[in-house]
Amino acid sequence: MMSHYRTHDGGEASYWGAGPFKIRLPFLHYRFEWPDYLQGLLMCAVDLAAIPLMTDLLGMPFEAALAVVMLNGLFYLTHHLLGDPVVPGWITPAIPLLITYCEGFPEGVDRVHALIAFQFMLGTLSIGLGATGMAKHVVRFVPPALKAGIIMGAGLAAVNSVFADGGRFWTFPFTISIAVGLAFLLIFSRGFSVLKQRNAVFGLIGKLGIFPIIALAIVIAPLFGEAPWPNVEWGFSKPDFVTLWTEYTVFGVGLPPAWFFIQALPMVGATYIVLFGDVLQSKALLDEADGSRPDEHIDYSPDRAHMIFGARNASMSIIGPDVAMCGPLWAAMHVVIVERYKEGRKAMDSIFGGAGSFRWGTNTGLLLLPIVSVIQPILGVALALTLLLQGYVSVRIGIMEARSQRDLGIAGVTAGVLVTQGAAWAFGVGIGLCLLIYGKRFFSGEADETFVKDADREALKNERNV
Repeated sequence: MMSHYRTHDGGEASYWGAGPFKIRLPFLHYRFEWPDYLQGLLMCAVDLAAIPLMTDLLGMPFEAALAVVMLNGLFYLTHHLLGDPVVPGWITPAIPLLITYCEGFPEGVDRVHALIAFQFMLGTLSIGLGATGMAKHVVRFVPPALKAGIIMGAGLAAVNSVFADGGRFWTFPFTISIAVGLAFLLIFSRGFSVLKQRNAVFGLIGKLGIFPIIALAIVIAPLFGEAPWPNVEWGFSKPDFVTLWTEYTVFGVGLPPAWFFIQALPMVGATYIVLFGDVLQSKALLDEADGSRPDEHIDYSPDRAHMIFGARNASMSIIGPDVAMCGPLWAAMHVVIVERYKEGRKAMDSIFGGAGSFRWGTNTGLLLLPIVSVIQPILGVALALTLLLQGYVSVRIGIMEARSQRDLGIAGVTAGVLVTQGAAWAFGVGIGLCLLIYGKRFFSGEADETFVKDADREALKNERNV
């Protein structure tokens, strides 16, 4: 039976055209997916985990930081509403780099100015690349080995941040171990996939994704003495927009002097490298999803994505500078949505329904004080869970970007340098290795048929030439 949300089987979800954007509204252009909405209600815990980052770095009160999170949450909706079929999130691997950069400025107005200047320049760079059509060319012409190294390195950096000294694992060792183990079982296990098809109860659990895991963590953490029992409060959240705008934005501290923008240039370049890895990962995951569902064509445009997350960063730099930044992808949750999407139209009619419903859920959760108060004690668990899922996905996708054993070697070294020395070093090392090993074939590299995907592509090419 054909969905009434698509004009024809195998076509795109219906939309209103608006230049490079494709406007899609819930119930009108896509089916609202309640399992993903429910996940979003509790997974707003990860959005809230940005609050400690801002209170520690900027000295921002909790309520003012909550206002930043809520503004960012509203901007998350722009992706699927304007035609970008992803679950957007932070630029997670770059957060430690940005914190170190900002800590180089005195706490107070100078540090706020440094963050404003950086985020505004990152936003305008992204908008420029998208509006001029350069973004898709950047994606196309980066050597496969360098793509693989950047994506793998982002995943390894995410895992490292959880287990490094002072990482969140050591605060919640038992809760994180149980939660992550269950997450991998529910999302990636072949055995559980079979159980979902045979048993209605397991099928329901599978549809709920990470929702039952977060709910379980709320109970497990206090039982192991790793967090207090939640103190449930009723009503609606109370973000402090007045303090935010009078003390932490251009409306209160004024525009940063020109020198702050000049100083931010190297940091902007390094962050874009990491951000670029998320764009590659978005494309790889959506290509995988598109191939598994012939009933819907997924149109992913790096140019459109750049304009949307670029506008988010530029806008937030003015109304609510954000240490977590505005990234193109929340890899951990996007893969949860994609895995359910692959199960067929009955599970999820359109990828836009899954991604959109999830982000409507996180925004609802941020507004409800009972939900915020219940999950507040386990914010560290939620953040660790998403980082480890992102690590798994990034390493898998990164390896599959490689096309030969030489590519894998370059990617491994590049990824290791990214984790230990940062994005700028990794980019330089990856380019150097590609030049030394491939020379004139810098952009194309080689395909030695180590991977089945390349062997199949070569076989298909030979058949066409016969």
